[in-house]
Amino acid sequence: MAVIKPFKALRPQKEIASKVASVPYDVVNREEAKQLVADNELSFLRIGRAEATLDDSVDAYSPEVYKKAKENLGYLIEKAPLVQDDKPRFYLYQLIMDGRPQTGIAATFSVDDYENNVILKHENTRKEKEDDRTNHIVSTSAQTGPVFLTYKGVSKVNEVVDNIINSQEPEYDFTTEDNITHKIWLLPEEINTVIIDEIKNVKNLYIADGHHRAASAWRARNEKRNINPAHNGDEEYNYFLAVLFPAEQLKILAYNRVVKDSNGQSKEEFLSQISDKFTVEKSDEKEPAETKTFCMYLDGEWYKLKARDSIIASNSLSDNIGEKLDVSILQNFLLNPILDIDDPRTNKRIDFVGGIRGTKELEKLVNEGKASVAFSLHPLSVDDLINISDAGEKMPPKSTWFEPKLRDGLLIHLI
Repeated sequence: MAVIKPFKALRPQKEIASKVASVPYDVVNREEAKQLVADNELSFLRIGRAEATLDDSVDAYSPEVYKKAKENLGYLIEKAPLVQDDKPRFYLYQLIMDGRPQTGIAATFSVDDYENNVILKHENTRKEKEDDRTNHIVSTSAQTGPVFLTYKGVSKVNEVVDNIINSQEPEYDFTTEDNITHKIWLLPEEINTVIIDEIKNVKNLYIADGHHRAASAWRARNEKRNINPAHNGDEEYNYFLAVLFPAEQLKILAYNRVVKDSNGQSKEEFLSQISDKFTVEKSDEKEPAETKTFCMYLDGEWYKLKARDSIIASNSLSDNIGEKLDVSILQNFLLNPILDIDDPRTNKRIDFVGGIRGTKELEKLVNEGKASVAFSLHPLSVDDLINISDAGEKMPPKSTWFEPKLRDGLLIHLI
């Protein structure tokens, strides 16, 4: 039984919502964030990536950054301004990309449900990323960007959503520079009970995107609880901000990999080792058209790698669903044994590039010497995500890239 709860969102006024709304903190690097906030004093990225408003000499994870995030949030509340709704409510958040809409319910969800696996996970998290968002939540006393949840369709909830869209004008309606349309509706109080009761009947919810945000909300709850002698379980820190979408509306892109060096091997040695487990051929393909196939960019050329029958046969005998996924095959038979990427959660020699950036970004990183080799993968399916979660298994980190992305700063949960 899943718990969904309305909340009093802190949010921008309609006229300036598009200026406040920012890309999620984790899809841009520091340099990109600095460029995005340079000409927009209302950008919420000033809170999500507060280091972008500090000198480059300041470490991105230093206490000064979180202090600055709190200061910048206070400034934005006054300057924008941001105003908190006077009563708890649910919200609809619709994204439209390439004519394809997906619409979810923005609400808060139980940290206990996350802890007790009513809300299921499919990826392991990286400790340094958890530390960062936990410090951010605790310092600002706010959850500033939503987790992306999904569920298998509930007809009554879908009917409510359709009725609101067809009968009510959205509070926010704007298109961002990446041609994604963002719409948010404020839901009337009288339908709260319908939504709460219907979600109670859902056995499990699934984290689609935002594992670090969810894990950090759990850790922040524990910190807040431990210093609150009057804790009773009703406090806002016992809930985390998320948007809940029907699974059938979602689209997953690949999450690609780049590795900084070839682990001391020559090009010939590297290709020879790969050929033990994969067929290797030069190719004009930059994105694999099927599973168990990978595209690799090395020394200015693209190669097509296909897992040999021996790998596929050995994996077919495993009861572990995750071991059969492309991300696991690449990790277990190439990245780990050949490039010595033992744990992608902690290894500093690997980085991850969302599929929306395309293969040009992979080429750019290698051509500029920022990486030695890059791999593009075939995207996983939503069924893969749900099956892994239901089995209690975990994918390697950074296995799925969801597009379009929710914007930060439109709906903020104060804790």
